[in-house]
Amino acid sequence: MSGRLAGKVAIVTGAASGIGKASAALFAAEGATVIAADVESADGIIGADAGSEEDVIGLVELARREHGGLDVFFANAGISGGLASIFEQSPEDWQEILRVNLIGPFLAVKHAAPAMKKRGGGSIIATASVAGIRAGAGGPAYSASKAGVINLVKVAATQLATANIRVNAICPGLIETGMTGPIYDMARAAGKEERLGHLNPLKRGGEPIEIANAALFLASDESSYVNGHAMVVDGGLSISHPFNYQDYGKTAF
Repeated sequence: MSGRLAGKVAIVTGAASGIGKASAALFAAEGATVIAADVESADGIIGADAGSEEDVIGLVELARREHGGLDVFFANAGISGGLASIFEQSPEDWQEILRVNLIGPFLAVKHAAPAMKKRGGGSIIATASVAGIRAGAGGPAYSASKAGVINLVKVAATQLATANIRVNAICPGLIETGMTGPIYDMARAAGKEERLGHLNPLKRGGEPIEIANAALFLASDESSYVNGHAMVVDGGLSISHPFNYQDYGKTAF
């Protein structure tokens, strides 16, 4: 490893599994002091609810008190809420999904920014989704929450411009995580694992480390001119309207 985050202090939420776990490990390997948090504490994981203002304040204060400040906040924690239709979901369903997926990143921005300003700048990253770009990749509340994240980073990037704090989002496609585990399990049980991700040009699902690599870039100084951006990492799924890639390939090559 090249130490791309050497000397930096980073908070990663949703760090017990999937994208968050891969990102926390990669950040640490690249030299960062990492505060890994998830809704339940575990070995090396601090218990914190990403949608609770008190808990987010606590994480930022921990970074300041024990490590001298904060340079990176990866607001990754999220919940799916399932694939129920609009007519099957309750206002309470929406409130909980929005609380974690959208209010969580808002709280990260609100409380990380002052700490980062004291360090002369920093990078805030939020996990959005291709579901926030177009329909068809998630349930209604989940999709709406992720669309909100995409707009939030644009607004926050504008408001934090004078503080040298960059705010960006990552929009993953289908990635094998705890959240998508049931989809993968059903496909494997039915002998249809090869169909996972078959609608994108790469014709496969992604791995958590592939999103972690994008987060590392946005956390590092290498992305110093990237701000207010929603980086799509989806194997090409969102570049076109749906069509049969297999048939298209026969005419293209």
